[in-house]
Amino acid sequence: MTVSERAMEYVVGLQLFLGFVVGRIPVHAVRLFVYRHALRMRIGEGSSVHWRASFFGPGHIVIGRHSVIGNDVFLDGRSGLTIGDNVNVGGYVHIYSLEHDPQAPDFRTKGGPVTVHDRAYVASRSTILPGVTIGEGAVVAAGAVVTADVPPFTIVGGVPARKIGDRQSDLTYTLGFHLPFQ
Repeated sequence: MTVSERAMEYVVGLQLFLGFVVGRIPVHAVRLFVYRHALRMRIGEGSSVHWRASFFGPGHIVIGRHSVIGNDVFLDGRSGLTIGDNVNVGGYVHIYSLEHDPQAPDFRTKGGPVTVHDRAYVASRSTILPGVTIGEGAVVAAGAVVTADVPPFTIVGGVPARKIGDRQSDLTYTLGFHLPFQ
């Protein structure tokens, strides 16, 4: 391993540590400042990231305007993660953009960017796997494991997630949830 590669491992480790520590600070404004300026996450106006969130590859995570990221969420931006405007991501959600390939002789990683479009709702304790797109206004039910794209205004649930319903498409709400000490 070269000196440059070793140095990069330390930078990644420092980012993980900083994100972990900052996620435990119970003040939105402080967390958002560090996420935006030290970890280089792009977080839109009016959005909130609740406490104890953890990140991989935070510099490749984009969160739109007026979105709410729940407590204890894990966001993996290593292959890219884009979350649109007015998206509600519930607590304990895990979103992965990379995973190990169990068929690869060297157990290498594989994956792809994840996109969650505007006004989607990803309910608590659900998991989204690499390369998945969640369409505009779609709903991922609590505890679901999403392995394939979810069309706009579709409700999915289960393991693996399957269509369980449709959502109305005339959504107009703007999210805004900011308790100063959460």
